[in-house]
Amino acid sequence: MSELITFSITVFTGFFAIMNPIANIPVFLGLVGDQDKASKKSIAKTASITAFIIVVSSVILGKYIFQLFGITIPAFKITGGILIFYVGFEMLMSKKSSIHSPNSKEDDHSLAISPLAIPILAGPGTIITAMNNVTDGSFVHIVIVIAIFALMILLTYLAFNLSDIIVKKLGKNIITVIGKIMGLILAIMGTGMVVEGIKLAFDL
Repeated sequence: MSELITFSITVFTGFFAIMNPIANIPVFLGLVGDQDKASKKSIAKTASITAFIIVVSSVILGKYIFQLFGITIPAFKITGGILIFYVGFEMLMSKKSSIHSPNSKEDDHSLAISPLAIPILAGPGTIITAMNNVTDGSFVHIVIVIAIFALMILLTYLAFNLSDIIVKKLGKNIITVIGKIMGLILAIMGTGMVVEGIKLAFDL
């Protein structure tokens, strides 16, 4: 029992360090822009469910999916890094693209799936963390990892739904500044992911 408790704490710590719901709030606000509360809630729900499905699928079938499609971790990191850099750059430059300013419900769900669900929530780090914890684990370990990730998704969903309160408390100007700062951070994160992918690809 103590081994399972230690394992659970380790898994939770790993997921929280990567997914930190509080740190992702400005990212969410920067992506959803001035959309109404219902749209933000819908995007948060879709992104959370999508991220959960992606990571759970990776935990259960990840190795086989990567082998089936010939996907490598370096390629995943590089592609995810490029997408994160693109989103961060547009946030930094305050550009209104189709990603940041969806015009329909279909676009809302596209935004929720990419880039919010993947690679921001269910990115390479999250997926690799989940897969690493179940590589040599039993069925019980797999259940624990899925349950803890479900908890993290719930916390993230709640944090996203509280974003309106943050806007009211801080004001649009401060949110704009935060958005630009997070855009810069996202761009740097994206660059870092690309560098990591290149290092892995060429065994540097």
